[in-house]
Amino acid sequence: MAFLEWRRFNFFDLNKDVDNGKIAEALKEAKVVAATSGHGHLVLGDSEGNIHLVTRLMHVTSFRAYALHVVLAEQLRHSPLLVTVGEDEPGEHPVLKVWYLDRMDKQGHPSCVRLTRASPSHGKVTPASALCVHDSATMLAIGFSDGSILLLRGDITRERGCKQRTLRDGNTAVTGLSFLCTAKHTLLFVATNANVFFFNITHKEKEQKVHLDGMGCAPRCSVLAESLPDSQFMIGREDAVYCYTPDGRGPCYAVEGQKQLLQWFRTYLIIVAQENKTGPGGIIRSATTANSTSTVGEPGSTNDQGKQLVTVLDIQNKFIVFSAAVREVQAVLAEWGAVYLLTGGGDGTAPRLWLLQERDLQSKLALLFKKNLYDVSIRIAKSQKYDAEGLVDIFRQYGDHLYAKGDHSAAIEQYIRTIGRLEPSYIIRKFLDSQHIDKLTTYLQALHKQGLATGDHTTLLLNCYTKLNHTDRLKEFILTKDREVDFDVEIAIKVCRHASPEDALLLARKHAHHDWVLKIQTEDRGCYKEALEYIASLDFEQAESMMRGYGSVLLQHVPAEATALLKQLCTAYRPQGAGPAVPAECADAEDFLHLFLNNSSRLVEFLEHVCSTRPQQNALVYNALFEHRLHLWAAAHAKEELAEARMLETQAVRLLQSPDANYDKEQALVLCQALDFRPGLLHLYEENKLYQQIVQYHLRQGDYSSVLAACRRFGNQDPSLWIQALLACAKDTDTPSQVLGEVLSVIASAGGVATLGDARKYLLSVLAAEGELLQQENTLIEKYKQETERLREQIRTAQTQAVVFQGARCWACHHPLELPSVHFLCQHSYHQHCFQSFAENENECPACLPNNKKILDIIRSQEQSRDLHETFHSQLERAEDGFSLVADYFGRGVFNKLTVVTDSVASTPTAPAKPLIITKVSEPLHSYGPGAEARIRLGEGQRSQTAQDSRRGGGITVPVPEGRMRQDEGRPLTTVDLNPVAASPPRPPVSRQLVSVPPVQLVQVSAPAISSTNPFEEDESYDEAKNPFAEDNPFTEELSTNPFSEDDDYDKNLNPFES
Repeated sequence: MAFLEWRRFNFFDLNKDVDNGKIAEALKEAKVVAATSGHGHLVLGDSEGNIHLVTRLMHVTSFRAYALHVVLAEQLRHSPLLVTVGEDEPGEHPVLKVWYLDRMDKQGHPSCVRLTRASPSHGKVTPASALCVHDSATMLAIGFSDGSILLLRGDITRERGCKQRTLRDGNTAVTGLSFLCTAKHTLLFVATNANVFFFNITHKEKEQKVHLDGMGCAPRCSVLAESLPDSQFMIGREDAVYCYTPDGRGPCYAVEGQKQLLQWFRTYLIIVAQENKTGPGGIIRSATTANSTSTVGEPGSTNDQGKQLVTVLDIQNKFIVFSAAVREVQAVLAEWGAVYLLTGGGDGTAPRLWLLQERDLQSKLALLFKKNLYDVSIRIAKSQKYDAEGLVDIFRQYGDHLYAKGDHSAAIEQYIRTIGRLEPSYIIRKFLDSQHIDKLTTYLQALHKQGLATGDHTTLLLNCYTKLNHTDRLKEFILTKDREVDFDVEIAIKVCRHASPEDALLLARKHAHHDWVLKIQTEDRGCYKEALEYIASLDFEQAESMMRGYGSVLLQHVPAEATALLKQLCTAYRPQGAGPAVPAECADAEDFLHLFLNNSSRLVEFLEHVCSTRPQQNALVYNALFEHRLHLWAAAHAKEELAEARMLETQAVRLLQSPDANYDKEQALVLCQALDFRPGLLHLYEENKLYQQIVQYHLRQGDYSSVLAACRRFGNQDPSLWIQALLACAKDTDTPSQVLGEVLSVIASAGGVATLGDARKYLLSVLAAEGELLQQENTLIEKYKQETERLREQIRTAQTQAVVFQGARCWACHHPLELPSVHFLCQHSYHQHCFQSFAENENECPACLPNNKKILDIIRSQEQSRDLHETFHSQLERAEDGFSLVADYFGRGVFNKLTVVTDSVASTPTAPAKPLIITKVSEPLHSYGPGAEARIRLGEGQRSQTAQDSRRGGGITVPVPEGRMRQDEGRPLTTVDLNPVAASPPRPPVSRQLVSVPPVQLVQVSAPAISSTNPFEEDESYDEAKNPFAEDNPFTEELSTNPFSEDDDYDKNLNPFES
C-alpha cells in the first residue's frame, strides 16, 4: 500500500485471543464459511451446517441449521432476525431460512420462522454468491453465480404476501449487494466480477437498471458506507478503492494490494489486503465464492500464503488510523462499538478472535497535542461530533501554538473560531501591541459580525481604525449600507465625536439618534440654526421631546428662531417639507415654560401668541403670562420707562378683565401684592368682594379721599366699612377733619340706640373675674410672706444659737463616724476621707449640692432675664394687656435689685455676732443590750429632725489648732474639742425664689471630752498666737464675712414682701 500523502496515526488497540479459545472449541474441525454480526451477537456459519452465536461475554451457542453446510448469513442490526442460505441436499437449490433468535423451540434452539427454496425464475440450480437484507425486514436480495438476482418484497418472515422477482444482468457472478434508501428512492447496488450498477426498485415491477462502471470486484470486497453524507458504495480492486453514488462514480482512494475484504465501521473503512502477491491459487476463497464447496485455508494446501495487512482508513479526514499485519483473516465483524477479527482456521491452525478497539477521543487528542497537530485534532473532533466547548479549547490551543511560533495571522484565524465561547479579553490582551493592531482589528471585526461585541469592543475597534488611519474602513464600518448593524451605535458616535465630529454627525443622522445630532450641533459645532432646522424636520413627538431637552440652549443663542419654532409647535405643527395632507398637531404650552428662564420678554411673546391662537389654555399658562407681564412692568418702572410701563399695565389689567383668561385669582392676588400692582390689586379685591381690604389698602397708603370714595361706593353692600374708617381716623392724628366729620355723620345718620343696662351682665362678669383673680394674688402674697418669715427665723437662729451635730454615721459610706470628720450646717456629716473622695467642691455638701445648683441656676436665669430691657419693652408694646405683663415681670423679681453673695464677697464691717457653739455631739447608739430598740428609734427620730434642720443650713468649719493636736497625740479619742469660728457676716435677704447656700468649712475633731465650761469664753491661759482664727489671722479675715448679716447696700423697698 502507498499512501504517501495521508498521515498515519495509531488510534486503535489490537488485543489477541479475546474469546479464550471458546470459538475454536465450538467449531472443532469445521471451517468458518460465513460470518455476520448484529443485535448483540457474532454469528458464525461453518462448513458442517452449524450456526454459532457468540455473546459479548464470549459465550458460544451452537445449533444445526443445514444438513450440508452454510453458504451465506446476514444478521439484521436492530432485529432478532437471522437470514441464512445453505444446502440441505446436494444438487438442489439453496435453502433460504429466517431464524428468530429471541424465540426458542423445544430443543432450546432459535426457531425457524421461514424456510423456502432460493431459486431464480429460470429454474436452474445455481449457487448463491451474495446476500443482502434491508434493516426494515421488508426486502431481501440473493445474488447467484450466473448473474441473476432474486428480489423478495414484503414480510420476509412469511411466505404469503412476499413477492419474488428475478433481476438478471449478464453471466458474471454477483459478488456484492447493498440496499440504499433515500428520501425519494430505494436503490439496490450490485457488484459483479466485471461491472458495478444499481437497480431503482422504488416501484414494483418497474425496476430500472443504471450502469455505473465497467469493472467489478472480488467477493466480500464491496461495502456500503451509510454514515457518509452521500452514502457511497465502495468496491476494492487491486489498484484502489472506488466509490459510487446514485449520481455516478465518486472519489477514488489509491490503496495498492490485492483486496481480500472490505468492512465499514462508523466512519472508518477497514481494508484487508494481501501483503505479498501470490498466484490465483493462493487467494483465500470466502463463503461467497462461486465454488460453494471449497473451504477456507484447507490444511495441507501448498499455497504460499503471506501475511494480510489490516488497514483502517478515516475517509473524511484522509488519515490512516491503524495498520497491522495479521495472518489468515477470515472475517471482520463490527459489534458492541468495536471491531472483531476472526483469524486462523487454515493450515491446521485454530481460529482465534482478535479485538480491534478504538481509543477514546481524549486519548486521540492528547496524542495529537503532543505532536502539535492541532489541525488534525480539529478535523477529528468535528468528525466525531465533539461538543462546542471542546472544539473551542482546541482552537484556543492551536491559536496559542501559532502565536508562540510567531504566525499571528494564522493564530488570529483560530481565535476567531472561539468567538462566542472564549472570553474576548484573552485574545485582545495578546494583540494590544502596536505591531499587532491590524490583527486585533481583524478579530474585532469578526466579533462585531457575530453580534457579540460590547461597547468597549466597539470603542477599541474604532480607535484601531483611527490609529491605523483607515478612514475608508472606518466609514465603511459605521455606515453599514448592505448589512445589519453589528455594533453599538452610541459607542461609535462617542468615539467618532472626539476624532471626527463630522463622521459622528453623519452616523447619528443615519441611525436617527436625534439626541446625538443635537449634541454635536450645539456643543461641538455651535450650529444652533442647523439644530433648529433639524428639529423642525422631525415628527411631532420627536420634535417635542428634543425641544424640551435643548430649547433652553437654543433660546439662549437664537431666541427669535427658537421662539418661532415653539409657537409653531404649540399651535399647528407639521414637519418641515410635509404637505397639507399631514395633520397638524399641538403641544401643551406649559411643558415649555421652564425654557424661558430669565427671558420674560420672549415668554410673554410666546404665551400671547399661544393664548390668542388657542384661548382654551391651562391656568398655568395664564398665570405665567400675568406674572411675567408684571415682572416686565416692574422692570420698566425701575428704569423709569413710563410709556412702556403704562402699556404693560394696560395689558395686565386687560388680561385680568378678560372673560377667557383662565388664571388663578388667588395667585394673581399674591403677585399683585408682592409687586404692589395697584390696579390689579384693586380689581381683584373688588371682584372677590373684599371691600374691607380695599379700605385697608387706601388707609395704608394714607389716601383718605379714596377711603371715602370706597365707603361711598361699597357702603351699601358692607356698612361696616364706615366703622372701619372711623376706627382708622380715630387712631391717626393726621386725619383731615372733614374726613372724620363725614364718617361720623354717616354713622350717626344710620340710627340705633344702646343703654348701659344692655352691657350690665357683661360688666358684672368682668368685675367678678377680676375680683377672683385679685383674691388669688392676695392669698399667694400672704403665703410668700409666711415663707419669708420662716426663712428669716431660720437665718436668725443660725446666727444667734449654737448648732448641735447629732450625726452618728457618715452620709457617704453609712459607717459610724470616726475622727477626723467633716460636718455641715445642713446636718450632713462625713468621714474626712469620704468627703475628699465624693465632694466636687470642698465648700459644698455633696448631698445638698444638686439642689443648690438648681436654685443657683434659677437665680442666674432671673438675673439674665431681668436685664433684657429691650425684650420687655418690645413685649410691652405688642401686649394686649400691658398691666398683666408688668405684673408678671414684678412677680419674677425683674425690677428688684438682686445680690448673690459668694465666698469671694469682701467682708463688710458688721456688729460682732455671738460665736456659733456646738454644745453636744451625739454618741453612736449601741444596737445591742437592754433598751437597744428604744435607743435605735430615738436615734432615728433625732437624725430625721436633724436632717430637716440641715436642709435649711450650711456647713461650718471648726479647725483645731496645730499645737493642741500635737499635745493630744496618743490620747484616746473620747471627746470632741470644737474651737470657735468667727461668724461670717450675714447675707442680704433675697426674694422668695432665692435660697442662700452658706460656705462649707471643715471640722476636725480631736478633743477627748466635752468641757463643762464654755470653750468660747475668754481664758487667761489661752494662747492667742496659737489660734488660727484670731482676728489678725489672714485666714480668719478671709472667712469673716457673715452671709446672714445685714447689708448696708440692701434696699428694703425692693422687697415686695417686706412688712
